[in-house]
Amino acid sequence: MKIIIDIGHPGHVHLFKNFAKEMQQKGNKILFTCRQKEFEIELLKSEGLTYVSFGKKYKTTFGKIFGLLKFDFLEFIQGLKFKPDLFISHGSPYAAHAAALLRKPHISLEDTGNMEQVRLYLPFTDSVLTSDAFHKDLGAKQIQYKGYHELAYLHPNWFTPDPKIYDILKIKRDTKYIILRFVSWNASHDINQSGLSITEKRELIEHLEKTYTVFISSEGELPSDLRKYQIKIPPQEMHNALAYASIFIGEGATMASESAILGTPAIYINSISAGTISQQEEYELLFNFKNGTGVIDKIKALDKISDREKLFEKRQQKLLEDKIDVTAFLIWFIERYPESKNYTINNQKIA
Repeated sequence: MKIIIDIGHPGHVHLFKNFAKEMQQKGNKILFTCRQKEFEIELLKSEGLTYVSFGKKYKTTFGKIFGLLKFDFLEFIQGLKFKPDLFISHGSPYAAHAAALLRKPHISLEDTGNMEQVRLYLPFTDSVLTSDAFHKDLGAKQIQYKGYHELAYLHPNWFTPDPKIYDILKIKRDTKYIILRFVSWNASHDINQSGLSITEKRELIEHLEKTYTVFISSEGELPSDLRKYQIKIPPQEMHNALAYASIFIGEGATMASESAILGTPAIYINSISAGTISQQEEYELLFNFKNGTGVIDKIKALDKISDREKLFEKRQQKLLEDKIDVTAFLIWFIERYPESKNYTINNQKIA
């Protein structure tokens, strides 16, 4: 089997990397296509995955319209060259459109529910795989499973935290540290949305520094006074950093969800309650704020919890008991497609 996997975010590399490696070991051929956004290419290289980059993404409204046409064309041309049996993506309109033109199936994984993007790919997609926690009904093409995207790479079957991260961060093993994540607010789903103001960011750091070493991961360029906090690690080490962090605080849903799954208390600050955030709140692994109001009070409350690490480990284990290995599910679904699609629909089961 030959498969093209299109990615549009660093998290998508993690989402599909174990699937790709397992399928390659079984004799299948996998090709990744991407645009250059943040550090997708570095991650693809570090994982030894074959890829083709179509160049940088566009940020303006006009640029995004032009980019849709350009990347659609490049994805189609790559499909002609590679001759895939099917396309897989995380809601990529480029993969969906190319698949339709080539008369091949397109299977999408979805967890954000950005309807602007969904409308572009859904008519050209055969199946959409979503978490049972996904908050929208995408119709007859939707197939649910008991898990989250992050469990495709952070499930214990695939990931074990490595304490070498302390050496990479250049801190002592007993150092308590916090990871802050700031987004650039340039994505289409970020329009009219917000998180922390620059004043709130500075106030937050001032408070945290009293107890913790602070590291910042940022999509955009940081103000000059905050650059000294910027985390400087290879991108493939970020999950180790999240696993050993005392608390994660950030505007990015993916890293907040990853932290929750790793058992790290996660404070998510964003006016969008994306994907699986609400369910992870129910497990009390994640705490959602629309803006900076109340965040410092929540940090103070977390700091007062005795044996916090054991408490969150217990909550993490409960989540893992309730969920599946998403990579194993995806391998089963693709290897047996379209019978797997018919099976799940006909039996009306959640995998």
